[in-house]
Amino acid sequence: MPELSWEKLLSEVRRKDLYEVGGENTGTAGHRVEAERDYDRILFASPTRRLADKTQVFPLDSNDSVRTRLTHSYEVSNLCRSIGITLAFNYPEKVFGENHEKLQVKRKVPAILAAIGLAHDLGNPPYGHQGEEAVRNWFLSLSNSVGGGEQVPEDFQQFDGNPQTLRLLTRLQILNDDFGYNLTLGTLAALIKYPCFCRSKSDHGYKKFGIFESEKTIAKEIWKETGLAEGVRHPLTYIMEACDDIAYLVLDAEDTVRKGLASFADLVDALNSCEYRDDAIVKEVRDFSVEKNTTYKKEGLSSAELNEISMQMFRVKAIHHMVNSVVNVYVNKIGNIMNGSLNPGFQLIKHSAAGPLCSILKEFDVRYGYQNKQVLELELKGKNTITETMDLLWSAITCRNTAFSKYAWVLLSENYRRAHGKSIESFMYKNCQLLADSISGMTDTYVFNINRKLRDLYRK
Repeated sequence: MPELSWEKLLSEVRRKDLYEVGGENTGTAGHRVEAERDYDRILFASPTRRLADKTQVFPLDSNDSVRTRLTHSYEVSNLCRSIGITLAFNYPEKVFGENHEKLQVKRKVPAILAAIGLAHDLGNPPYGHQGEEAVRNWFLSLSNSVGGGEQVPEDFQQFDGNPQTLRLLTRLQILNDDFGYNLTLGTLAALIKYPCFCRSKSDHGYKKFGIFESEKTIAKEIWKETGLAEGVRHPLTYIMEACDDIAYLVLDAEDTVRKGLASFADLVDALNSCEYRDDAIVKEVRDFSVEKNTTYKKEGLSSAELNEISMQMFRVKAIHHMVNSVVNVYVNKIGNIMNGSLNPGFQLIKHSAAGPLCSILKEFDVRYGYQNKQVLELELKGKNTITETMDLLWSAITCRNTAFSKYAWVLLSENYRRAHGKSIESFMYKNCQLLADSISGMTDTYVFNINRKLRDLYRK
């Protein structure tokens, strides 16, 4: 375990600086610190905008109030920044040391956290986690059919949105060089949720991996400049992970009620009937929400309005307690985080005072939201669409001598094709990667439309 220092962890060095004297100077920084520039680059990026048409929980939902990946990412970013501000202003010396003023933690830490919160889902394919499963299953099927030829790399048989996010930001957004968005190494380091490769994830105790073999050199550059190493998380990554958990647990429950798949009363029943019903935070959140609900009933609201406003009050109170609990655990565990004595799977929210409330919400979300038959039907349609589209695109990637394959080939992103052409990986690896890049970059609507177009042409 390397000795961690915030001076290196908050590095403002950009990858281009490692290769070019003077690095980058566009003259547009103004009064922003480099981490604030990172956030702005991510905010204006086209992959960020595409998240507006990617599933959070409910695919292709017609209700504009239901969250997409973009609104989820905005909310995670906001929670990250809020915790960063609390740590930097209320616990600067305890968390960041006596040099906190020199390190500008009040500017850098909230900005880095906001940036990684906004970017954390950029690599996810359409149709949410079901889309990831569809991609994995497709590559597993390909592996089973290859026979004695070159094997399908494990990176793609175990495909995940996390390593795709790092690749997207560092490789695929090609402008006039090969540095992607050229983010600071401090931001990139904090973005890597699982700092290991597919082949080594079990060695480091992680359930997933966060870096493709194709980005191995980039990862080593990041770790060298920030003082990290394979298997060692950036301390701010724990906060991003917790904020992601808070957002999906609370806000997915709110969307489930908004869609009419459950009611506020169902949530109260869940809070009342579980083993944690007497937990202090569970009790306070429940009693506060029920009191507000009782008050609103007197105002003659419709059942839909009553459900919605009651869930808003629940959301406010629940997030308040979760955020405070995460801050408390982080401050108390900062020594363990910095010296690497935490288990790799340690989660702030799970080990916080709000852990019981999180357990209840997870069960509620699964029962009423994720396992609802309407949701499962749409997810199945999405998975089938992704699978068939990958079949069609694979023929274009591996055999470009037919009219159909030539047409399908030019539909792929020029940036992705250029990255494919520059890849030094094996023939099989870079072909699988181009397919993964292409399908991950699509939105829910686009993959449906391109599937229909390619399917009709292929039949001819």
